[in-house]
Amino acid sequence: MTLTEPLLSQLQSRWKECARKVEAALDDWLPKADELPAVLHEAMRYSVLGGGKRVRPFLVLESCRAVGGDEEKALPAACAVEVLHTYTLVHDDLPCMDDDDFRRGKPTCHKVFGEGIAVLCGDALQALAFEWLATKLPEVGVKAETALRCVAVLAEAAGSRWLIGGQALDITEQARGYADRSPEKVRLIHERKTAALMRACCLLGGLIGGADETQLQALSDYGYWLGIAFQITDDILDVTGDPEKLGKSVGKDERQKKLTYPMVFGLERSRELEVEAV
Repeated sequence: MTLTEPLLSQLQSRWKECARKVEAALDDWLPKADELPAVLHEAMRYSVLGGGKRVRPFLVLESCRAVGGDEEKALPAACAVEVLHTYTLVHDDLPCMDDDDFRRGKPTCHKVFGEGIAVLCGDALQALAFEWLATKLPEVGVKAETALRCVAVLAEAAGSRWLIGGQALDITEQARGYADRSPEKVRLIHERKTAALMRACCLLGGLIGGADETQLQALSDYGYWLGIAFQITDDILDVTGDPEKLGKSVGKDERQKKLTYPMVFGLERSRELEVEAV
């Protein structure tokens, strides 16, 4: 489906407004840079507030709105997924992982603050995500049982069966030289590393918005397939993208011989799969 110009303009306007709200809240809620331990809090703010598309917060707020909820009540969850997502980027950029020097158009956290602080920065951001769900959701009027369910949804998505598990699979497969380059294997890794968190974003918004179980299932399916499409796009851009426009290095996947959709399917078929996913 191709978006018409009015719909695309409306979407871009909504996205921009979402980013504005989220960034203002993040700036307000993150520990101040001069609060002890200052170097850790500076690293957290550097990593979170240094740009980014804010895709995941947008999904939270729009999913809440789609089921008739008050998106203002979903703002803490939108910010929680953004700081959790940022933690994964900080750790992913470390030399022991993907060893990236640039992220969002600037040096990565470990390049500025050192590897030790970068590890702690990621740890602290992950903890902060769950703190915000547990404390800030009730503060804006979300029922305690709903807030608890939100904690469970995000914890499951971020844990060993999904997001972190996907990274572990990627690392172990890389150590084996990606001997298994099957479509099933690339899908298995990417649904865990990317689609799981996208799905959780939609579920969080739905839960806060009061969605019924049928609506939650629809949001879950939507988030999953959007996540798959997002990862395919990211894989394609690593081959064809402009590093200045993307704000990060390109060609990394090919250099590291990582298991990606273009590697398994080729660029043309990957583009077809990207469209099919959505």
